[in-house]
Amino acid sequence: MDWEFTEDAAFLALCDAFRESGESSAIEFLANGEGAFHFQDLSQNAAGEGIDLSESSALEEFQQEVIDTMEKLCQE
Repeated sequence: MDWEFTEDAAFLALCDAFRESGESSAIEFLANGEGAFHFQDLSQNAAGEGIDLSESSALEEFQQEVIDTMEKLCQE
Protein backbone atom coordinates (compact mmCIF):
# COMPACT_ATOMS: atom_id res chain seq x y z
CA MET A 1 0.00 0.00 0.00
CA ASP A 2 1.48 3.30 -1.11
CA TRP A 3 -0.84 5.55 0.89
CA GLU A 4 0.38 6.69 4.32
CA PHE A 5 -2.91 6.48 6.21
CA THR A 6 -1.38 7.61 9.52
CA GLU A 7 -1.34 11.17 8.17
CA ASP A 8 -5.03 11.07 7.19
CA ALA A 9 -7.46 13.18 9.21
CA ALA A 10 -9.77 10.18 9.65
CA PHE A 11 -6.95 8.12 11.19
CA LEU A 12 -6.01 10.98 13.50
CA ALA A 13 -9.65 11.26 14.59
CA LEU A 14 -9.73 7.48 15.08
CA CYS A 15 -6.64 7.67 17.31
CA ASP A 16 -8.07 10.53 19.35
CA ALA A 17 -11.37 8.72 19.85
CA PHE A 18 -9.52 5.51 20.80
CA ARG A 19 -7.47 7.35 23.41
CA GLU A 20 -10.54 9.09 24.82
CA SER A 21 -12.57 5.88 24.95
CA GLY A 22 -10.34 4.26 27.55
CA GLU A 23 -10.60 1.01 25.57
CA SER A 24 -7.39 -1.03 25.69
CA SER A 25 -8.09 -3.15 22.61
CA ALA A 26 -8.11 -1.59 19.15
CA ILE A 27 -10.15 -4.54 17.85
CA GLU A 28 -12.84 -3.97 20.50
CA PHE A 29 -12.85 -0.25 19.80
CA LEU A 30 -13.35 -0.78 16.06
CA ALA A 31 -16.27 -3.09 16.86
CA ASN A 32 -18.23 -0.32 18.59
CA GLY A 33 -20.16 2.52 16.97
CA GLU A 34 -17.63 5.33 17.20
CA GLY A 35 -14.65 3.19 16.20
CA ALA A 36 -16.58 1.64 13.32
CA PHE A 37 -17.63 5.11 12.14
CA HIS A 38 -14.05 6.39 12.04
CA PHE A 39 -12.79 3.20 10.37
CA GLN A 40 -15.48 3.53 7.68
CA ASP A 41 -14.38 7.12 7.09
CA LEU A 42 -10.75 6.00 6.82
CA SER A 43 -11.73 3.20 4.41
CA GLN A 44 -13.56 5.70 2.21
CA ASN A 45 -10.49 7.94 2.19
CA ALA A 46 -8.37 4.93 1.20
CA ALA A 47 -10.68 4.30 -1.74
CA GLY A 48 -10.33 7.97 -2.68
CA GLU A 49 -6.55 7.46 -2.71
CA GLY A 50 -6.93 4.56 -5.14
CA ILE A 51 -6.66 1.71 -2.62
CA ASP A 52 -8.97 -1.12 -3.72
CA LEU A 53 -10.62 -2.61 -0.65
CA SER A 54 -13.44 -4.33 -2.54
CA GLU A 55 -11.98 -7.80 -1.95
CA SER A 56 -12.44 -9.10 1.58
CA SER A 57 -8.77 -10.13 1.84
CA ALA A 58 -7.62 -6.59 0.99
CA LEU A 59 -10.06 -5.10 3.50
CA GLU A 60 -8.94 -7.56 6.20
CA GLU A 61 -5.28 -6.73 5.51
CA PHE A 62 -6.00 -3.00 5.70
CA GLN A 63 -8.00 -3.42 8.90
CA GLN A 64 -5.21 -5.44 10.51
CA GLU A 65 -2.65 -2.81 9.52
CA VAL A 66 -4.85 -0.11 11.06
CA ILE A 67 -5.29 -2.16 14.26
CA ASP A 68 -1.55 -2.80 14.57
CA THR A 69 -0.79 0.87 13.99
CA MET A 70 -3.43 2.01 16.47
CA GLU A 71 -1.96 -0.23 19.15
CA LYS A 72 1.52 1.19 18.50
CA LEU A 73 0.74 4.88 18.00
CA CYS A 74 -2.58 5.65 19.63
CA GLN A 75 -2.32 4.30 23.14
CA GLU A 76 -1.25 6.64 25.89
